[in-house]
Amino acid sequence: MRNTALSQIKHSVPNETLKLIYCAHIHSIMSYGLIFWGTPPMVNKVFILQKKIIRIITNTNNRDSCKQHFRNLRIMTLYYQYIFSIIMFTLNNKHLFSSNNVIHKYDTRSNNLLHPPITNLTKHKKGPHTNGIKIYNHLPQHLKKLEQNLKHFAAALKRFLYHHSFYSINEYLEYKESK
Repeated sequence: MRNTALSQIKHSVPNETLKLIYCAHIHSIMSYGLIFWGTPPMVNKVFILQKKIIRIITNTNNRDSCKQHFRNLRIMTLYYQYIFSIIMFTLNNKHLFSSNNVIHKYDTRSNNLLHPPITNLTKHKKGPHTNGIKIYNHLPQHLKKLEQNLKHFAAALKRFLYHHSFYSINEYLEYKESK
């Protein structure tokens, strides 16, 4: 592994300082415009770099899982950050989306979900509008009930995402809420 600035100073500064350097220099760059560039394959390369940085901070082996380290350090995985950003974007711009109850008047289980657009363009299917709908619609019900108060909703969503530390969008979409 190449010598990075963090790996060179990790022996002379405490872990909290390394975490502050991570938040100031790396996290801020990663999060800028994430909802627009945060789809595979680019996000996968950046996530690998993020895990390397976490391993440097925690002084762990390259083959060890970082999932617990993300939780212990309370650092967002790149996917956590993407999911959080896209859901907040969707909620803050809900006027741009239509729900299923506007499309049809039938009383169904998915009546209050956002209606996904019908499109054949791959670029649109992978864009923030379509991904925002898909990710928002998959939110657990206990979180959707809180969306009227954005402050409480954001805090509960962060707790949910910190607890699960999703390593991919598919892992999030495969999550099933226990009854």
